[in-house]
Amino acid sequence: MSRPYTIGLYEKALPESLSLEEKLSQARAFGFDFLEISIDETDKKLGRLDMGESEKQELRRAIDQTSPLGSSCLSGHRKYPLGSEDRATAEKSLSIMEKAIDFSTDFGIRIIMLAGYDTYYGVSSEATRSNFEQRLSTCVQMAARKGVTLAFETMETPFMNSVSKAMYHVNKQNSPFLQVYPDIGNTTNASLQESFDVLEDLQSGAGHIVALHLKDSKPGIYRNLSLGEGHVDFETAIATAWQIGVRRFVTEFWESPEKPWKREIADTYAFVTTLLDKRF
Repeated sequence: MSRPYTIGLYEKALPESLSLEEKLSQARAFGFDFLEISIDETDKKLGRLDMGESEKQELRRAIDQTSPLGSSCLSGHRKYPLGSEDRATAEKSLSIMEKAIDFSTDFGIRIIMLAGYDTYYGVSSEATRSNFEQRLSTCVQMAARKGVTLAFETMETPFMNSVSKAMYHVNKQNSPFLQVYPDIGNTTNASLQESFDVLEDLQSGAGHIVALHLKDSKPGIYRNLSLGEGHVDFETAIATAWQIGVRRFVTEFWESPEKPWKREIADTYAFVTTLLDKRF
């Protein structure tokens, strides 16, 4: 019998020098069930959405021989936010969304993690928030047509740094194709800033959480920590997520020249699976 959960590896835990095929192979070698591909704001990563047919065939072949692409982390909207007041930027944001959904259908990706920003480099305002809601509706309709699930990551900015804030938009859209994909590191930091209970916040998304990002953090620090280095209580977070039906988890950390990446991945896998295996 296979284990009752799946665990994914975030692409950026692997060296950028590796090809995507090599990253898929490494995810499998370390025991992960899938790789979560990054579609960030760089031209290189956004360029993946414009793959030619020969490149697509090569990637499908690599997936068949190594590991699935189980989800995508779509952070390209940091540079091209849905809430932008600039028309060209707004059109680009919707184009990225449409291409990301098509990319998902091409490679069997079930979940697109959507960054919960109305704007990132600009100033959040009533106008950016209104634009975000309107364009989000368009994005959800795109996803519904292709049967791909969009799911909000809880972010490091006040606009959507908690599950309860994400659920406002999920409830307003009222579509099975918009859900929540919390980042437990981000919500832990937000809980200190806004005085809420992390576990109660996680429970507020019951029935709508498609996966949980396992990332550590410290007050004011959101990146480049090994799991267990910061202040996230992973054991209780996993137990709470498990209790409300979550069975899909992704380890989020970044490859660093200061840490041997193979050891970091192996240690992270052991850390997380030990906690998950306590659930059954």
